[in-house]
Amino acid sequence: MTGEAPLSAFWLEFRRNRVALAALGVVATVLLVALLAPLIAPQDPYDLSRLRLTDARRPPGFIGSGGYVHWLGTDAQGRDLLSAILYGLRISIQMGLIAGAIAFTIGATLGAFAAFRGGWVEALIMRVVDLQLSFPAILLALVLAALLGQGKWQLIAALVAAQYAYFARTAHGAASAERAKDYVEAALSTPLPTPRVVMRHILPNCLPPLIVVATVQVANSIALEATLSFLGLGLPVSEPSLGMLIANGFQFMLSGRYWISIYPGLALIILIVAINLVGDQIRDQLNPRLRR
Repeated sequence: MTGEAPLSAFWLEFRRNRVALAALGVVATVLLVALLAPLIAPQDPYDLSRLRLTDARRPPGFIGSGGYVHWLGTDAQGRDLLSAILYGLRISIQMGLIAGAIAFTIGATLGAFAAFRGGWVEALIMRVVDLQLSFPAILLALVLAALLGQGKWQLIAALVAAQYAYFARTAHGAASAERAKDYVEAALSTPLPTPRVVMRHILPNCLPPLIVVATVQVANSIALEATLSFLGLGLPVSEPSLGMLIANGFQFMLSGRYWISIYPGLALIILIVAINLVGDQIRDQLNPRLRR
């Protein structure tokens, strides 16, 4: 009961903000349709045997050679744009979650370890983190993506390297406050090794601010990945995300075929804004000074 009461109170307070509740519904819906994309998409947009160049660049509502309506039109390869967006959401969300989880793990562990050890170890780790935070994340991601080349894991490595410092800085601040508390001193008096004390006693109590940063950074990972894919430095053509879909239609904007870029762009904006709104509400509830 002790764990359920704070959780239920948190949810009751969250529900009072209708904008955040609607944003949570949007995020849940997008996650669901992305997960079920192979089942609900009218077409497998990357099955070359089902694509027809005669259906290329058709406007929304066009009935294609497959016999079904292309509600959002088709792109330059004749792919159903609605299907391409559903599959693109899967890849964009996957990239954001994987990169966010790895950056969370590395950054939180480094920040907590630095706060725990102190001395020159803390100074060295945090100076590296501060130096990285002085550069825009997009600039660092661009350089790393260009150096590492195209590929799923190369892009994830670039995103993690560009974002782990945010988690490290947040974890260091929270862990520094926890370091002086009695329960940490009690843990230090036991024969437990230092990494275990950090992982079992310090990090769990640093989770609230890290969760807030995680929601923001997942949205940032999705936006960074879309930017890199748009510039041709992201995923390969065999794994197109929303950023690549936007790039594929950008050259046709001036010819009036707006739907090829606009609809993937709207899907990307809606997803990122919804995640940020949920993160803002969680931040407000976990920080009493920000409660309205």
